[in-house]
Amino acid sequence: MKTAIVIGATGLVGLELVHLLLKDSRFEKVKIFVRRATGISNVKLEEYIVNFDEADNWKQKVTGDVLYSAMGTTLKVAGSKEAQYKIDYTYQYHTAKIAAANGVPEYVLVSAAGSNVNSRIFYSKMKGELERDIKKLPFETIHIIRPGMLGSGRKEERTGEKIGIAFMKVIGLIPSLGSLKPIEGKEVAQAMINATFRRVVGIHSYTMGEVFKLAAPVM
Repeated sequence: MKTAIVIGATGLVGLELVHLLLKDSRFEKVKIFVRRATGISNVKLEEYIVNFDEADNWKQKVTGDVLYSAMGTTLKVAGSKEAQYKIDYTYQYHTAKIAAANGVPEYVLVSAAGSNVNSRIFYSKMKGELERDIKKLPFETIHIIRPGMLGSGRKEERTGEKIGIAFMKVIGLIPSLGSLKPIEGKEVAQAMINATFRRVVGIHSYTMGEVFKLAAPVM
């Protein structure tokens, strides 16, 4: 039985992930590091409310079998590119670095389909930089999940995103373009867990279509 570590546990994917982990009998303990309480009560859950700028106060608790990293925000919520970069890159990278130093063998990251360190798009470039630097850390196994557009379930209303989701759902009905349809947060979370039980070593990245397959129930 495994001990899971989760950051980003209050987000769309992270919250779904925590619920799935708590129900999964293969995990005996789920440690979450959050900036605010989740309100979840479960005998398997260890919740640590932390300041990610003060890692020395909690880094010794980042121990277990696998670190799941689902932290992220939007430019609108963060308020600036600098603030978004701190959450999407700095906090995730520093936590991963701590986990690797503490001997955590496996890491699973939710990235983005368009991640590219050479991109002119701020978000895509940021995600590409995180992937590049995570790959240099001494984990035994790294899984990089690159989902497409996430489906419904976000707390904040985003009119443009709703239109985009509706459009991509229609596009996804075309057989050859099925991998472009929006993916639900629960599917991404299940893909993260299923990646852990592939029992492989090294660095593995999953495209949009592969994430759908990875999320499928294991028979």
